Amino acid sequence: MRTPAISIVFFLIASLLGAVGQFLYKSGADKATRSLTSYVFNVRILVGVVCYIAVMVLFVAAFKRGGALSVLYPVYATTFIWAAIISLLVYDDPIRPINVAGMALLIGGMYLMGR
Repeated sequence: MRTPAISIVFFLIASLLGAVGQFLYKSGADKATRSLTSYVFNVRILVGVVCYIAVMVLFVAAFKRGGALSVLYPVYATTFIWAAIISLLVYDDPIRPINVAGMALLIGGMYLMGR
């Protein structure tokens, strides 16, 4: 079975939203206090949850259109790349050559899994 391009695009969007969701969880946790309400009513954490709901909706939409899990799920691994970029832009965390090598291996693995 061939995986439709739209399914791959949905997984790429889901991977970006997954990384954004993680950023929102972290930044929300940084602002939270020890009280339960500071977590429950934390806008950043709530928007992070919305991101994860969107990820699940995109997964279902992609699977509905067809495609192999062995092709689609490795695409979601780009979440790690998005997270590194967000971390660089927001927290000024450097992306070192070893990180770039890991990203290249992820992309190479996605390519090989899709073949």
